[in-house]
Amino acid sequence: MKEFELKYGCNPNQKPAKIYMHDGSDLPIEILNGRPGYINFLDAFNSWQLVKELKEALGLPAATSFKHVSPTSAAVGTVLPDKLKKACFVDDIEGLDESPLACAYARARGTDRMCSFGDWVALSDVCDVTTARLLAREVSDGIIAPGYEPEALEILKTKKKGNYNVVAIDPSFVPDPVERKQVFGITFEQGRNNFRIDRELLANRVTKVKDMPEEAVRDMILSLITLKYTQSNSVCFCYDGQAIGVGAGQQSRIHCTRLAGTKADTWFLRQHDKVLALPFLETLGRPDRDNVIDGYINKNEEDVCADGNWQKYFSVRPEPLTAEEIRAYLDGLDGAVLGSDAFFPFSDSIERARMSGVRYVAEPGGSIRDDSVIEACDKYGMVMAFTGMRLFHH
Repeated sequence: MKEFELKYGCNPNQKPAKIYMHDGSDLPIEILNGRPGYINFLDAFNSWQLVKELKEALGLPAATSFKHVSPTSAAVGTVLPDKLKKACFVDDIEGLDESPLACAYARARGTDRMCSFGDWVALSDVCDVTTARLLAREVSDGIIAPGYEPEALEILKTKKKGNYNVVAIDPSFVPDPVERKQVFGITFEQGRNNFRIDRELLANRVTKVKDMPEEAVRDMILSLITLKYTQSNSVCFCYDGQAIGVGAGQQSRIHCTRLAGTKADTWFLRQHDKVLALPFLETLGRPDRDNVIDGYINKNEEDVCADGNWQKYFSVRPEPLTAEEIRAYLDGLDGAVLGSDAFFPFSDSIERARMSGVRYVAEPGGSIRDDSVIEACDKYGMVMAFTGMRLFHH
């Protein structure tokens, strides 16, 4: 296939639209079902790069959930603890533990379920039946993977009344080393960001404490590779083999950190006993449960425990999760990782990160205030690595 005509571009008024190879060669994809759009393909090709790179760096199956050209999460295929299975709504999936790819997808989709509503999914490995069954019951726009087991493909073809977008990509495809795009009719050209992210990048540990367990090394690599494909400015919190909070596209780094930290806190608190025990009405669907859980934890626009509201969601009125209970729960956490796509200009992001259990930090370094950022890390016994490499993505 030399080119694929799209219904429209970013918006319905942007026509004509198509994808094709600049050199006239065949596209490295096969559309197995549906008709993906412009934004679908932006998500597909960015997300595929992320999971491919994660698999190469860590040797584990990887999955990511993308929305508007940034990941809501990314994860590698390690078995989920029982509480996390329940928080991710996958505790009923038979054979989950036996499929590392399904575990990666369950983690990635389960991290920020509100933002993942209507997502694009990328898998590093051939989609198996267990992963397809998980995906089949989520609201999603499409998937890209290097292949699909026949039964898995048939399961995915039943989504969205047969219109679910399923794309297979040639895993051996190597893109042109030079990238081009147009803005306002002007062509921009740059070399692809082929910078390799691995454990060697974490050797320059600038804090007093320098010891870093293998799990933290893994999570730092996961955080940095996720940032490589996240709209800047961006930071990424990771824990236990998955990105648990991504702050993308903010103009201020502290706002990135606050946004990502709030998402990380919500992920942690979804596993709080009070949240896991919420007495939902059996008629309440999964997306509605996600909205209610977010409201229960974060006290959003609607008090879901208030009289006149709780009856819409619960069989009995639940006890609220108090601010004191939230703080006590989060204060008991430790071992999370924070990565940043550029240096921290102030120590405020470190102070915010510590409130979400961060123990390990990775950033390029190079700020005139590096000393104050290092001092803040030392105050909390954190380990910080200077990578020397910025990871802006636009």
